[in-house]
Amino acid sequence: MKQVKSRIWIEQEGEVFLGYGRITLLKKVAETRSISAAAKAIGMSYKKAWNLINTMNTSSSQPLVVTNTGGKDGGGTKVTEYGHKMIAEFETLNIACETFLNEKFNALKEIEK
Repeated sequence: MKQVKSRIWIEQEGEVFLGYGRITLLKKVAETRSISAAAKAIGMSYKKAWNLINTMNTSSSQPLVVTNTGGKDGGGTKVTEYGHKMIAEFETLNIACETFLNEKFNALKEIEK
């Protein structure tokens, strides 16, 4: 069965705010509670991961990720409630986009032949 695949992203003032790679990074940060571990798990440099997170945080009305250094809990990184909301909303939008595209594609019977 043929299907349409696409990648979407959200821009703000011509710059990428959220996209598939950034969402993957956010999900790994939520899982590992570490930018370094998340970057390593998805094959990205720490510097690039940090830059992406910083860009998302500064482009947003609220931070998506917060970091804590040292202390009795040893520091760590946390995806905020707002960050989790952005992950969920992006994934909902992505699914809706693929569903719409595949419905339109399936309506084009000539391509199926």
